Amino acid sequence: MYAFDFHRPTSLRQAANLLAKNGDAKLLAGGHTLIPTLKQRLASPSALIDLTGIPELSGITQKGRTLVIGATTSHAEVAGSALVQTFLPGLAALAGGIGDPHVRHKGTIGGSIANNDPAADYPGAMLALGATIVTNKRRMMADEFFTGMFGTALDEGEIITKVIVPTGGKFAYAKFRNPASLYAMVGVAVSKKGGAVRVAVTGAGSDGVFRWEAAEAALKARFNAKALAGVPTPPAKDLNSDIHASAEYRSHLIGVMAKRAVDAANAK
Repeated sequence: MYAFDFHRPTSLRQAANLLAKNGDAKLLAGGHTLIPTLKQRLASPSALIDLTGIPELSGITQKGRTLVIGATTSHAEVAGSALVQTFLPGLAALAGGIGDPHVRHKGTIGGSIANNDPAADYPGAMLALGATIVTNKRRMMADEFFTGMFGTALDEGEIITKVIVPTGGKFAYAKFRNPASLYAMVGVAVSKKGGAVRVAVTGAGSDGVFRWEAAEAALKARFNAKALAGVPTPPAKDLNSDIHASAEYRSHLIGVMAKRAVDAANAK
């Protein structure tokens, strides 16, 4: 580690002002990506701005047919929320399957989305659900927010404040976990609301999270796992290949996890 200034603002305005005054500052939420990065000296910001002391950035509320989840709400809070369990049980199950208890109690939904790790769970859920990401400056649909591996549409000085997630319909997520890290080697999120079906894949794409349109078309005609039989999975040339799994294996897993996710969505 090395010397840096540490700030713990108590309001969003104070955090935004600190970020504007410290051009290379980093925002700290759960810290599960940032802290290891600092330890390895892959980043050397002059200041850290801890967002966890800002009450308005945490908590879960219901607003109409949506759930509003504050950016610094932990995975454990999402998993244990009575509101999420009642109105979006698939998201509660997803949050409960992230990492281990330590990760779930410190990691945050906003931090996960902002980092957009290609093997993270929340980006797939946000994309499949058609969630809205709200910052201190604007609102963005998930389709425009995620721009590529570790990439988002966030501008300098922009802070995620909350996510707005539609309820109703059906939603589920299934992943094949790396047994060591518990990250998704492949994860598939599916949602159906009215006549709209969305399928998002994480852990596999060479450019991060993506929608699987062929599966969406098949499931729109019949929302049943059997409808995916014969649907070509994304080609290996567009997928990751590493020491954990080949691109060809990940392509196969996408089909398997999609069927499991549809079965889970129909069971709720």
